[in-house]
Parts: sequence; C-alpha cells; structure tokens
Amino acid sequence: MKAVVLAGGYATRLWPITKHRPKMFLPVGESTVIDHIFAELEADDRIDEVFVSTNERFEAEFEAHLAESPFDKPRLSVEDTAEEDEKFGVVGALAQLIDRETVDDDLVVIAGDNLISFDIAEFIDYFERQGTPSLAAYDVGSREKAKSYGLVELEGERVVDFQEKPDDPKSTLVSIACYAFPEENLSLLSTYLEEGNNPDEPGWFIQWLQNREPTHAFTFEGAWFDIGTPDSYLDAVAWHLDGDNLIADSATLEDVTIGENVHVMDGATLEHSTVDHAVIFPDATVRNADIRRSIIDEETRLENMDLAGALIGAHTTITNGPRE
Repeated sequence: MKAVVLAGGYATRLWPITKHRPKMFLPVGESTVIDHIFAELEADDRIDEVFVSTNERFEAEFEAHLAESPFDKPRLSVEDTAEEDEKFGVVGALAQLIDRETVDDDLVVIAGDNLISFDIAEFIDYFERQGTPSLAAYDVGSREKAKSYGLVELEGERVVDFQEKPDDPKSTLVSIACYAFPEENLSLLSTYLEEGNNPDEPGWFIQWLQNREPTHAFTFEGAWFDIGTPDSYLDAVAWHLDGDNLIADSATLEDVTIGENVHVMDGATLEHSTVDHAVIFPDATVRNADIRRSIIDEETRLENMDLAGALIGAHTTITNGPRE
C-alpha cells in the first residue's frame, strides 16, 4: 500500500508566518504538524512508500526537512508550480502524482495540515475491511463551520450524498481530507478530470465518485484540526498542550506571567510580560508586553505592546514608548 501526504498549499491565510515556510512545519508540541502524520505512516508495515506532494516553491525546505528527519518512507514528489495561481488543484495534483510515480497499489491520501486524534492505522483497518473507496468523517458540531467543508450524508456507513461547501448544510458531518482508494479505482481520477470536472477540492471528486462506486465513511470522535488559519493553529496547539506550557530550556524568562497553552521556543527572551495562548518562535524578544492568542515569529522584537489575535512575521521590530 502507498500513501500520499498532500503538502502543496501556500497557506496564504497564515501569512506572514507561512510566507517562507510550509504550514506543515508549524510546531505542535515537540513535533510538527506533518511529522505527526509521518510517524504514524512510518509505524504501519502495510505502507511501504510515502509520497510527499509539494510544489517547487517549497521543494528545498521539504528536502532539508526530510533529510534531517528520522523517517525512512517519505520522499518528495514535486508538482511543477511555484505560485498560488499556478496550482493544479488537489485532484489534478493527485492524478499527476499517480501518473508520475506510476502508483499501482491501494492508496491512502491525507492532507499534511490535518491534526487528528485517531490513529491512521484504524482508518486503514476500516478501509481494508470495506474494500471500497473510503473517507474519514467528523462532526464539526456547527452548521456554520460545515459550510467550509464537504458535507457527508450516510445510510449506515455508506456515503449516499456528498456536497462540497454547501450554502445550507443539512447536517454537521464533514469529510476531513483523509481518503483511501483501492488500486482499481485510481484511474477514475483521470476519468473525472477528462470529463472537465472541478480539479481543486477532493470533495468534488468524492461527490462524483460516490454516484459511481460504493463509498464508505469512517466516522470518529475526539479532535480534528484543519490548520489553515491562525485560530485553528492556536486551537491545535492548545489541544495538544491541554492547558500546560512548553518552554524551551534555552529560553530566557524574567518577571513573566505565563497563562495556559504557551509554547516558547529556543533562544526566545521574555521580560516583564504576560503571555497566554501564544506561540513564540526561536530567538524572538518580547519585553514589557501583554501577548494573548498570538503567534510571534522568529527573531522578532516587540517592546511595550499589548497584542491580542496578532500574527507577527519574522525579523520584525515593533516598539512603542514605555507603557504607563
């Protein structure tokens, strides 16, 4: 069995934090978003090869990351795009990868920005029992949230309707960009595209596929984070830390009040400040500040600031006069 980890997005909603780094490399605890996925695929003996689908813009970053990682299975498969407006779409990129890498095996596909609470091995177990195209589905608990995803309608465990980003969701059960396809169904991706269908979101393909092939849903409870916005990233960090804090040994803290779910990385300096629900990247400096629900990138210097919901890019300096 093969696996594809989709990592070709440009994450513009997380700029400037992701302008020069893939969002899959954002830290969640001691690891990164994508390494959580790699670790599970590495541990599953059924998976013999993991293709990491990315773009030319981040090719060098992924090569360096994989070279330093402890994983043996992942290897890059690079699509010929370097800008957002050149993208083939997820379905188009997946079909090209299958052709480029001559994939002729059952295939698991998972988005590299997914943080999920179930073991991927459980999903593969389910897929092997069904022997049909399968997807993972999660109840987001809100019809407003459901508008942003592919809505799944089931009879038992079989998908009987699928609506990509509906304006008026009938339920709150959505697909989470974790799929598995039998080898004999892989050619349908090309058929779908040749018919002129939408190449962008995999949900459009699932909507088309479930009308042609029995398709089943693995539903799960627990947690799922689609890390595409600052809020979703901070929520994922908070879920992982579970109220605790992660402070690097090499960080310097002097007269600092730390709330909950704070990650301070190597070489950061915090003085005379309050920090809560925040991520402080390496070698950042924060003095006389109140930082809440914010992301402060590396080698940034902030002084005399009150920030809430802020996203501060790397190598930025922002100073105000002394706070009263």
